[in-house]
Amino acid sequence: MPHLPNPLPDAEAQCRQLADRIHPELAKNPALVGIHSGGAWIAERLKELLGLSEDIGLIDVSFYRDDFAEKGLHPQVRPTAIPFDVEGRHLILVDDVLYTGRTTRAALNELFDYGRPASVQLAVLADRGGRELPVAAQYCIWNVELAEGENLTLAQADDGRLAWRLEHV
Repeated sequence: MPHLPNPLPDAEAQCRQLADRIHPELAKNPALVGIHSGGAWIAERLKELLGLSEDIGLIDVSFYRDDFAEKGLHPQVRPTAIPFDVEGRHLILVDDVLYTGRTTRAALNELFDYGRPASVQLAVLADRGGRELPVAAQYCIWNVELAEGENLTLAQADDGRLAWRLEHV
């Protein structure tokens, strides 16, 4: 198994790379929807980097998780806020790490409660494999393999800067 780079990649530089990859899609006037919390931070950064004036959408998938009965309500549930019409709109769903695909599935379920978008693309900073559902990101900066018991987490510092942390669980 490949070793993780030390130090971990610069999440801010990865956001800039992601913005560069998404930039050609701006002709379709897509709306950004960030999944709480890491995806919301990245979506906000993408809004700045791409010079978008429209507010981003924010989704908390807690109630839509298929493991809700097992895990219960997360103590930091945040409200979903979609400040634009989803119907017929091109959307870019943003998350920090793509893993099993279950968070993405939950986000799609919730998005469709707001209407039927023209398209939904997925943008992530990191894809760690391990898919349990047929989900793939159209925009991904970093494919990473983690050892058993390792978890990759995006953190936001007090000054707003994003940084990766490797946690051992």
